[in-house]
Amino acid sequence: MREPIQNRYEFVILFDVENGNPNGDPDAGNMPRVDPETGLGIVTDVCLKRKIRNYVEMVKEDAPGYRIYVKDGVPLNRSDAEAYKALEVDEKTVKEKKKTDPGLDRRIRDWMCANFYDIRTFGAVMTTFVKAALNCGQVRGPVQLDFARSVEPVMPQEVTITRVAITTEADAEKKGTEMGRKYIIPYGLYRCEGFVSANLARKTTGFSQEDLELLWQAILNMFENDRSAARGKMAVRRLIVFRHDSELGCAPAWKLFEAVKIARKDSESNLPARSFEEYAVTVDTDSLPAGVTCRQMG
Repeated sequence: MREPIQNRYEFVILFDVENGNPNGDPDAGNMPRVDPETGLGIVTDVCLKRKIRNYVEMVKEDAPGYRIYVKDGVPLNRSDAEAYKALEVDEKTVKEKKKTDPGLDRRIRDWMCANFYDIRTFGAVMTTFVKAALNCGQVRGPVQLDFARSVEPVMPQEVTITRVAITTEADAEKKGTEMGRKYIIPYGLYRCEGFVSANLARKTTGFSQEDLELLWQAILNMFENDRSAARGKMAVRRLIVFRHDSELGCAPAWKLFEAVKIARKDSESNLPARSFEEYAVTVDTDSLPAGVTCRQMG
Protein backbone atom coordinates (compact mmCIF):
# COMPACT_ATOMS: atom_id res chain seq x y z
CA MET A 1 0.00 0.00 0.00
CA ARG A 2 1.48 3.33 -1.05
CA GLU A 3 1.74 6.10 1.53
CA PRO A 4 -0.49 9.06 0.56
CA ILE A 5 1.14 12.45 0.10
CA GLN A 6 1.35 14.60 3.22
CA ASN A 7 1.70 18.08 1.72
CA ARG A 8 -0.68 20.36 -0.14
CA TYR A 9 0.45 21.72 -3.50
CA GLU A 10 -0.61 24.36 -6.00
CA PHE A 11 0.94 24.62 -9.43
CA VAL A 12 1.00 26.75 -12.57
CA ILE A 13 1.49 25.30 -16.07
CA LEU A 14 2.68 27.55 -18.89
CA PHE A 15 2.33 26.07 -22.36
CA ASP A 16 2.17 27.52 -25.83
CA VAL A 17 0.88 26.73 -29.31
CA GLU A 18 2.33 27.78 -32.63
CA ASN A 19 0.26 27.53 -35.82
CA GLY A 20 -2.21 25.10 -34.32
CA ASN A 21 -5.55 24.57 -32.63
CA PRO A 22 -4.94 23.65 -28.98
CA ASN A 23 -8.57 22.80 -28.18
CA GLY A 24 -11.31 22.93 -30.80
CA ASP A 25 -14.92 23.76 -29.92
CA PRO A 26 -17.30 21.20 -31.52
CA ASP A 27 -20.18 23.68 -31.18
CA ALA A 28 -18.30 26.20 -33.34
CA GLY A 29 -17.03 24.07 -36.22
CA ASN A 30 -13.99 23.03 -34.17
CA MET A 31 -12.64 26.58 -34.01
CA PRO A 32 -10.16 27.28 -31.19
CA ARG A 33 -12.00 28.10 -27.99
CA VAL A 34 -12.02 31.82 -27.24
CA ASP A 35 -13.64 33.90 -24.50
CA PRO A 36 -15.91 36.20 -26.56
CA GLU A 37 -15.71 39.01 -24.02
CA THR A 38 -11.93 39.22 -23.68
CA GLY A 39 -10.56 37.46 -26.74
CA LEU A 40 -8.44 35.21 -24.52
CA GLY A 41 -7.95 31.66 -25.74
CA ILE A 42 -9.31 28.79 -23.65
CA VAL A 43 -8.20 25.18 -23.20
CA THR A 44 -10.47 23.05 -21.02
CA ASP A 45 -9.34 21.04 -18.02
CA VAL A 46 -10.75 17.92 -19.68
CA CYS A 47 -8.46 18.43 -22.68
CA LEU A 48 -5.37 18.65 -20.46
CA LYS A 49 -6.39 15.66 -18.36
CA ARG A 50 -6.70 13.63 -21.57
CA LYS A 51 -3.09 14.45 -22.43
CA ILE A 52 -1.94 13.44 -18.94
CA ARG A 53 -3.87 10.18 -19.14
CA ASN A 54 -2.37 9.41 -22.56
CA TYR A 55 1.15 9.96 -21.26
CA VAL A 56 0.67 7.74 -18.20
CA GLU A 57 -0.87 5.02 -20.35
CA MET A 58 2.06 5.21 -22.78
CA VAL A 59 4.73 5.13 -20.05
CA LYS A 60 3.18 2.54 -17.74
CA GLU A 61 1.52 0.34 -20.40
CA ASP A 62 -1.24 -0.86 -18.06
CA ALA A 63 1.18 -1.83 -15.29
CA PRO A 64 -0.58 -2.90 -12.06
CA GLY A 65 -1.89 0.18 -10.28
CA TYR A 66 -1.40 2.45 -13.30
CA ARG A 67 -4.22 1.54 -15.62
CA ILE A 68 -6.44 4.26 -17.08
CA TYR A 69 -10.19 4.26 -16.42
CA VAL A 70 -11.34 6.92 -18.90
CA LYS A 71 -9.82 5.30 -21.97
CA ASP A 72 -10.57 5.31 -25.67
CA GLY A 73 -12.44 2.20 -26.80
CA VAL A 74 -12.98 0.74 -23.31
CA PRO A 75 -16.54 1.02 -21.88
CA LEU A 76 -16.60 2.16 -18.26
CA ASN A 77 -18.85 -0.77 -17.34
CA ARG A 78 -16.11 -3.19 -18.34
CA SER A 79 -13.73 -1.74 -15.75
CA ASP A 80 -16.50 -1.47 -13.13
CA ALA A 81 -17.27 -5.15 -13.60
CA GLU A 82 -13.65 -6.03 -12.81
CA ALA A 83 -14.02 -4.61 -9.32
CA TYR A 84 -17.15 -6.66 -8.72
CA LYS A 85 -15.40 -9.79 -9.94
CA ALA A 86 -12.32 -9.16 -7.80
CA LEU A 87 -14.48 -8.76 -4.69
CA GLU A 88 -16.73 -11.68 -5.65
CA VAL A 89 -19.99 -9.76 -5.97
CA ASP A 90 -22.35 -9.17 -8.88
CA GLU A 91 -24.93 -6.55 -9.77
CA LYS A 92 -27.82 -8.87 -8.92
CA THR A 93 -26.82 -9.62 -5.34
CA VAL A 94 -24.66 -6.63 -4.40
CA LYS A 95 -27.52 -4.70 -2.78
CA GLU A 96 -28.28 -7.53 -0.39
CA LYS A 97 -24.61 -8.02 0.46
CA LYS A 98 -24.23 -4.32 1.26
CA LYS A 99 -26.98 -4.63 3.89
CA THR A 100 -24.93 -7.16 5.83
CA ASP A 101 -21.52 -5.78 4.88
CA PRO A 102 -21.51 -1.96 5.26
CA GLY A 103 -17.82 -1.76 4.30
CA LEU A 104 -18.38 -3.27 0.85
CA ASP A 105 -18.96 0.10 -0.83
CA ARG A 106 -15.64 1.39 0.41
CA ARG A 107 -13.75 -1.76 -0.61
CA ILE A 108 -15.14 -1.50 -4.15
CA ARG A 109 -14.16 2.16 -4.34
CA ASP A 110 -10.72 1.44 -2.89
CA TRP A 111 -10.14 -1.34 -5.43
CA MET A 112 -10.86 1.09 -8.27
CA CYS A 113 -8.54 3.73 -6.77
CA ALA A 114 -5.74 1.20 -6.28
CA ASN A 115 -5.91 -0.09 -9.84
CA PHE A 116 -6.61 3.02 -11.92
CA TYR A 117 -4.18 5.95 -11.82
CA ASP A 118 -6.61 8.54 -13.20
CA ILE A 119 -9.25 7.69 -10.59
CA ARG A 120 -6.64 7.99 -7.85
CA THR A 121 -5.58 11.33 -9.32
CA PHE A 122 -8.60 13.11 -10.78
CA GLY A 123 -11.47 11.12 -9.27
CA ALA A 124 -14.40 9.68 -11.22
CA VAL A 125 -18.13 9.00 -11.24
CA MET A 126 -18.32 5.21 -11.37
CA THR A 127 -22.07 4.79 -11.19
CA THR A 128 -23.87 3.53 -14.29
CA PHE A 129 -27.39 2.22 -14.76
CA VAL A 130 -27.34 1.01 -18.34
CA LYS A 131 -28.41 -2.66 -18.57
CA ALA A 132 -26.24 -3.67 -15.60
CA ALA A 133 -26.55 -1.56 -12.46
CA LEU A 134 -22.86 -1.34 -11.65
CA ASN A 135 -22.09 1.11 -8.86
CA CYS A 136 -18.48 1.58 -7.80
CA GLY A 137 -19.16 4.91 -6.12
CA GLN A 138 -18.03 8.46 -6.73
CA VAL A 139 -14.57 9.79 -5.95
CA ARG A 140 -13.43 13.42 -5.81
CA GLY A 141 -9.79 13.33 -6.80
CA PRO A 142 -7.03 15.25 -5.01
CA VAL A 143 -5.74 16.78 -8.28
CA GLN A 144 -7.88 19.43 -9.94
CA LEU A 145 -7.18 21.75 -12.89
CA ASP A 146 -8.75 25.03 -13.94
CA PHE A 147 -9.37 26.01 -17.55
CA ALA A 148 -6.19 27.31 -19.19
CA ARG A 149 -6.39 30.86 -20.56
CA SER A 150 -4.02 32.65 -22.87
CA VAL A 151 -1.91 35.40 -21.39
CA GLU A 152 -2.95 37.78 -24.19
CA PRO A 153 -5.88 37.79 -26.63
CA VAL A 154 -5.52 35.37 -29.55
CA MET A 155 -6.75 35.72 -33.11
CA PRO A 156 -7.94 32.42 -34.64
CA GLN A 157 -7.30 32.24 -38.38
CA GLU A 158 -9.01 30.14 -41.01
CA VAL A 159 -6.50 28.65 -43.44
CA THR A 160 -7.77 27.31 -46.76
CA ILE A 161 -6.13 24.11 -47.96
CA THR A 162 -6.42 21.94 -51.08
CA ARG A 163 -5.95 18.27 -51.76
CA VAL A 164 -5.46 16.31 -54.97
CA ALA A 165 -7.34 13.24 -53.73
CA ILE A 166 -10.99 13.47 -54.86
CA THR A 167 -13.66 11.78 -52.76
CA THR A 168 -15.92 10.18 -55.41
CA GLU A 169 -15.68 9.03 -59.01
CA ALA A 170 -18.37 11.53 -60.03
CA ASP A 171 -16.43 14.43 -58.49
CA ALA A 172 -13.22 13.25 -60.18
CA GLU A 173 -14.83 13.82 -63.60
CA LYS A 174 -15.57 17.45 -62.73
CA LYS A 175 -12.51 18.68 -60.82
CA GLY A 176 -8.90 17.95 -60.04
CA THR A 177 -8.68 19.20 -56.48
CA GLU A 178 -10.90 19.67 -53.43
CA MET A 179 -10.91 22.55 -50.99
CA GLY A 180 -10.80 22.38 -47.24
CA ARG A 181 -9.93 24.55 -44.27
CA LYS A 182 -8.36 24.36 -40.88
CA TYR A 183 -8.29 26.75 -37.94
CA ILE A 184 -5.09 27.84 -36.26
CA ILE A 185 -3.80 30.26 -33.68
CA PRO A 186 -0.53 31.75 -34.99
CA TYR A 187 0.83 31.90 -31.46
CA GLY A 188 -0.57 31.80 -27.95
CA LEU A 189 0.92 31.38 -24.47
CA TYR A 190 -1.52 29.73 -22.05
CA ARG A 191 -1.59 29.61 -18.27
CA CYS A 192 -3.30 26.85 -16.28
CA GLU A 193 -3.56 26.68 -12.49
CA GLY A 194 -3.97 23.47 -10.52
CA PHE A 195 -4.37 22.10 -7.01
CA VAL A 196 -3.29 18.97 -5.13
CA SER A 197 -5.12 18.13 -1.89
CA ALA A 198 -3.19 15.95 0.54
CA ASN A 199 -6.33 15.70 2.68
CA LEU A 200 -8.33 14.06 -0.11
CA ALA A 201 -5.37 11.85 -0.99
CA ARG A 202 -5.24 10.52 2.59
CA LYS A 203 -8.97 10.18 3.16
CA THR A 204 -10.13 8.98 -0.23
CA THR A 205 -7.85 7.84 -3.04
CA GLY A 206 -4.39 7.10 -1.62
CA PHE A 207 -2.64 9.37 -4.15
CA SER A 208 1.05 8.91 -3.29
CA GLN A 209 4.36 10.73 -3.67
CA GLU A 210 5.22 8.35 -6.50
CA ASP A 211 1.93 9.27 -8.18
CA LEU A 212 2.74 12.95 -7.72
CA GLU A 213 6.14 12.68 -9.38
CA LEU A 214 4.52 10.83 -12.28
CA LEU A 215 1.99 13.67 -12.54
CA TRP A 216 4.77 16.27 -12.85
CA GLN A 217 6.50 14.11 -15.44
CA ALA A 218 3.24 13.71 -17.38
CA ILE A 219 2.52 17.45 -17.35
CA LEU A 220 6.00 18.34 -18.59
CA ASN A 221 5.77 15.80 -21.43
CA MET A 222 2.04 15.76 -22.22
CA PHE A 223 2.50 17.19 -25.74
CA GLU A 224 5.79 15.49 -26.64
CA ASN A 225 4.32 12.15 -27.74
CA ASP A 226 0.84 13.34 -28.64
CA ARG A 227 1.53 15.32 -31.79
CA SER A 228 -1.16 16.21 -34.29
CA ALA A 229 -1.13 18.30 -37.48
CA ALA A 230 -4.24 20.09 -36.21
CA ARG A 231 -2.61 21.11 -32.92
CA GLY A 232 0.56 22.50 -34.50
CA LYS A 233 3.61 22.90 -32.29
CA MET A 234 2.69 22.76 -28.63
CA ALA A 235 5.09 22.68 -25.68
CA VAL A 236 5.03 22.98 -21.91
CA ARG A 237 7.39 25.86 -21.19
CA ARG A 238 7.30 25.98 -17.42
CA LEU A 239 5.83 24.07 -14.47
CA ILE A 240 5.87 26.07 -11.24
CA VAL A 241 5.02 24.07 -8.10
CA PHE A 242 4.26 25.51 -4.65
CA ARG A 243 4.66 23.05 -1.77
CA HIS A 244 3.09 23.62 1.64
CA ASP A 245 4.67 22.26 4.81
CA SER A 246 1.34 20.84 5.97
CA GLU A 247 -1.58 18.77 4.75
CA LEU A 248 -4.09 21.63 4.84
CA GLY A 249 -1.72 24.32 3.60
CA CYS A 250 -0.03 27.42 4.93
CA ALA A 251 -1.52 30.12 2.68
CA PRO A 252 -4.44 30.73 0.30
CA ALA A 253 -3.84 29.48 -3.23
CA TRP A 254 -4.55 32.88 -4.80
CA LYS A 255 -1.61 34.44 -2.97
CA LEU A 256 0.73 31.88 -4.49
CA PHE A 257 -0.70 32.23 -7.98
CA GLU A 258 -0.24 36.00 -7.77
CA ALA A 259 3.48 35.45 -7.22
CA VAL A 260 3.76 34.22 -10.83
CA LYS A 261 4.00 37.17 -13.21
CA ILE A 262 4.09 37.04 -17.02
CA ALA A 263 4.84 40.16 -19.04
CA ARG A 264 6.10 41.13 -22.47
CA LYS A 265 9.80 41.97 -22.51
CA ASP A 266 9.10 44.81 -24.92
CA SER A 267 6.23 46.52 -23.16
CA GLU A 268 5.94 49.17 -25.87
CA SER A 269 5.47 46.75 -28.77
CA ASN A 270 2.07 46.82 -30.47
CA LEU A 271 2.75 43.64 -32.44
CA PRO A 272 1.28 40.31 -31.31
CA ALA A 273 3.71 37.87 -29.73
CA ARG A 274 4.99 35.05 -31.92
CA SER A 275 7.32 33.17 -29.54
CA PHE A 276 7.84 32.35 -25.87
CA GLU A 277 11.09 34.32 -25.90
CA GLU A 278 9.05 37.53 -26.10
CA TYR A 279 7.75 36.96 -22.56
CA ALA A 280 9.43 37.30 -19.18
CA VAL A 281 8.23 34.88 -16.48
CA THR A 282 9.08 35.75 -12.89
CA VAL A 283 8.20 34.17 -9.55
CA ASP A 284 8.43 36.36 -6.47
CA THR A 285 9.86 33.70 -4.16
CA ASP A 286 11.08 36.30 -1.64
CA SER A 287 7.52 37.18 -0.65
CA LEU A 288 6.16 33.65 -0.34
CA PRO A 289 4.27 32.99 2.93
CA ALA A 290 6.03 31.05 5.67
CA GLY A 291 5.83 27.29 5.16
CA VAL A 292 5.65 27.48 1.33
CA THR A 293 8.50 26.62 -1.03
CA CYS A 294 8.66 26.89 -4.80
CA ARG A 295 10.08 24.49 -7.38
CA GLN A 296 10.35 25.34 -11.08
CA MET A 297 10.59 22.72 -13.80
CA GLY A 298 10.80 22.87 -17.55
